[in-house]
Amino acid sequence: MASVADTAVDLDELCVNTIRTLAIDAVQRANSGHPGTPMGMAPTVYALWQRVLRFDPEDPIWPNRDRFVLSAGHASMLLYAILHLVGAKAVDPDYEVLGRPSVSLDDIRNFRQFGSRAAGHPEYRWTSGVETTTGPLGQGVATSVGMAIAGKWLAARYNRPGFDIFDYTVYSLCGDGCMMEGVSSEAASLAGHLRLDNLCWIYDDNHITIEGPTSIAFTEDVGARFAAYGWNVLRVGDATSVGAVEDALQAAKTTQDRPTLIIVASHIGYGSPHRQDTSAAHGEPLGEEEIRLTKRAYGWPEDAKFLVPDGVYDHFRQGIGKKGRGLRLAWEAKFKEYEKAHPRLADEVQRIQRRDLPDDWDKSVPVFPADAKGVAGRDSSAKVLNAVAQSIPWLIGGSADLSPSTKTRLTFDGAGDFQAGNYAGRNLHFGVREHAMGAVLNGLALSKLRPFGSGFLVFSDYGRGAVRLSALMEIPVIHIFTHDSIGVGEDGPTHQPIEHLASLRAIPHLIVLRPGDANETAEAWKVILRLKRQPVALILSRQALPTLDRTKYAPASGVAQGAYVLADAAPGTPEVILMATGSEVSLCVSAFEQLKSEGIRARVVSMPSWELFERQSQEYRDLVLPPSVQARVAVEQASTMGWARYTGTTGAILGMKTFGASAPLKVLQEEFGFTKDHVVTAAKQQLGQRS
Repeated sequence: MASVADTAVDLDELCVNTIRTLAIDAVQRANSGHPGTPMGMAPTVYALWQRVLRFDPEDPIWPNRDRFVLSAGHASMLLYAILHLVGAKAVDPDYEVLGRPSVSLDDIRNFRQFGSRAAGHPEYRWTSGVETTTGPLGQGVATSVGMAIAGKWLAARYNRPGFDIFDYTVYSLCGDGCMMEGVSSEAASLAGHLRLDNLCWIYDDNHITIEGPTSIAFTEDVGARFAAYGWNVLRVGDATSVGAVEDALQAAKTTQDRPTLIIVASHIGYGSPHRQDTSAAHGEPLGEEEIRLTKRAYGWPEDAKFLVPDGVYDHFRQGIGKKGRGLRLAWEAKFKEYEKAHPRLADEVQRIQRRDLPDDWDKSVPVFPADAKGVAGRDSSAKVLNAVAQSIPWLIGGSADLSPSTKTRLTFDGAGDFQAGNYAGRNLHFGVREHAMGAVLNGLALSKLRPFGSGFLVFSDYGRGAVRLSALMEIPVIHIFTHDSIGVGEDGPTHQPIEHLASLRAIPHLIVLRPGDANETAEAWKVILRLKRQPVALILSRQALPTLDRTKYAPASGVAQGAYVLADAAPGTPEVILMATGSEVSLCVSAFEQLKSEGIRARVVSMPSWELFERQSQEYRDLVLPPSVQARVAVEQASTMGWARYTGTTGAILGMKTFGASAPLKVLQEEFGFTKDHVVTAAKQQLGQRS
């Protein structure tokens, strides 16, 4: 320690090398991880956090803080090291600032070990100061676009003369892998179109990936590509120069009408005598001998482990700590004045931060009259969405170029389109970019807005990576998917989802809701908007669904329990249970009426959400699906996978075991067995009768 502390070492260099050596030591002890990027990009991260970033370590969720997204999530030790050194405080799941450090030195010593806040890749809600979960390359930068959109929208709605309540900047550090993934290209194109000048990506241009030099697969001119997107492109030729990086960052802050890409020319494993420009340091520990040589090159004690020299903590406290605290306190004082001048708007801002809803937000949710002809799921949802959106100003979203089909456009006066020049608009146009849409929605939700995005269910595959991350982060994104079955008809098997419901149901913490009629759709929206920490996939039909007579059948409010008894032939235990979701619910009701007329005690169970049903008590679940009733029929125009959980091994499952076909809906229903007669036959077979 003496050889560092007792030598006249520049404090900037000392802090940079502390970041580097913490990363080296953590990866080595874990025998797992990526030390190269933290070594090469430590000066860049130091320059950003210490000299530019508006961030208060004492309050890492201050609403007007700048955001830093480590899109190159494999370089997680960069983020953990800086969060530790600046003294970032932890925030609990209820967003109350706690006293303990977000990342302790023990967490770093236990990098990638169970229970450590220094997980293998940055995880939102697990480690305070992590703005979004990253690791899947490209997701971080794409999510940062959503954060930047949120910043623009919040400023447009809430800023008033003399009150710049929201004016933060979003920074994201990415690498070659992020640049190769298609989601980053989708998001960058959208950001350029929207002229998001509060967005800055820092590109670690080190020419290395896991397999070797990028030249084996990636030789495009990235700067020219981003210039074509409409970005401001800056270059830093020396990644070791803190001053040069700071100059570029300051230039980005003064750039107007376009986002900025800073291309930083770095070397993987900078300072490692034998591993510069090799892929080895990218994806594996250096090894003890290499570490000693590297630390010698840094002027570091060769045998010291997890060393933070004297003066480093204090330097960060006097830098980002002092500056960030001052900025945050000034903002809080200004917000108190804002509350007096604009109490209604201030109340909205506070509700947004708590993820609370306005009072009486659901008073305008429509109730749909019984109608045998009915209404399509997408159409009933459109009516509900437009009703509640007028009561929830921060409910915003759009579609991947499909709003005329998904019916997700907000049509009331004042809704407007979010575009450069009109950042107050609430209709987002994502273009044909399903994956970027999902990531942008995540960024909006991480900014505490309530976002929705829509597309065809079959194309949920294109955005699945982002959908999965919304579930992993436990953020309340609303994923709306229409054209939910072979009911798409003539469009054929390319547009008819089969495996998609099962696929979405397989994602932990994602609620899948497939309502059976207009009133179930209305109730589904009530469930969705009350959620604070769970994303939802709302699955809607293109074709009309009969609106059931709720004076004859059970209230649609049963949707909140995930499954409920919709119809019973007689009091007591039924002989056979018919269960379904979506458009197949009315089919089961028709079969039920015929069985009832023949003296068979049937029950119809509507099951719009398996996930919500599984949350209910065992008593409730047994009440809906009595274990003693083994005769069961499940009906869903999708893969049969998973239904045996509810039918048992002897129950009948009427579903899809092949892809669909191109034909009119009625022909497909007949060909694939989705008819009343087929359901009746299956029920009687369950009872051992002949039809």
